[in-house]
Amino acid sequence: MSGIQNNLNVSRRNLLKFGAAAAGTAALTVGLGTKANWLKQKPAIAGNNITPDEALNQLLDGNKRFVENKRKNPNQSMARIQEVAQGQTPFAAILSCADSRVPSEIIFDQGFGDLFVVRNAGNIATPEEIGSLEFGTLVLGAKVLMVIGHKNCGAVKATIDGKAVPGQIGSIIDVIKPAIKMNQTLEENIISNVKSGMGRLKASPVISQLIKEGKLKIVGGYYDLDTGMVKVVA
Repeated sequence: MSGIQNNLNVSRRNLLKFGAAAAGTAALTVGLGTKANWLKQKPAIAGNNITPDEALNQLLDGNKRFVENKRKNPNQSMARIQEVAQGQTPFAAILSCADSRVPSEIIFDQGFGDLFVVRNAGNIATPEEIGSLEFGTLVLGAKVLMVIGHKNCGAVKATIDGKAVPGQIGSIIDVIKPAIKMNQTLEENIISNVKSGMGRLKASPVISQLIKEGKLKIVGGYYDLDTGMVKVVA
C-alpha cells in the first residue's frame, strides 16, 4: 500500500503541474505565433485546407466506409510515404486510448499524414498530451480534434473498481476519477471521461483560441468494439 500511496502522491503533483501548464500555454501561444520560423518545415501537401466541419465529416465518412467494409485505404502507397516525408499537414488530431483494438488510421480509413494521433491508456489529457495536441492543431493545422473513448475501456473499469494498482497505473486512474459517477453505467462513465478530457483540452489557451477563431472543432467520440462504429457523443 505504501508504494501505491507514493504513486498517488506523484500523480497529485502531476495534476498540480497540469494547472501550471495550462497557465503557461499563453506564453506558448506567443512563441508559436511565428510557427513558420519556429518549425522550419515545408508542408508536402495542402491536405488540411478544409473547414473544421468538413474535417469532421471526412473522419466520419471514413468510419462509415470501415463499418460497411468499403474501405478505400487512401494515402497508403509508397508514393504517399515519400510525399509526406517532406512535411505533414494532418486534417485531424485524435486523442485515443492505447487499446490495441482502436487503431485510428484503420477505423477512420485514413493513411500516412492524415491523422495526428496521441494515444494513452484511458485517453486522458495530461500536460504532455495537451502540448502534443497544441502542436498538432496550432502548428500542423489539424482542423478537428476528437477525443475518443471505447466500449469496455479497462482504464475506466479499473477506476470504478477502486482496487490498488501497481506502478504508475495509479496516475492514470487519478486523472479519470473526477469523471466517474457510481450511479452511471460503464458506458456513461466512459463518455464522461471523454467529456472530461475535452474540458481539459478546452482549458488550453492555445486550443481555445483556435476554437474561438473558427479554425478548430473539438468533439467527443465513442468507439463500439463490436460494430466498429464511432458515435459522436459531445
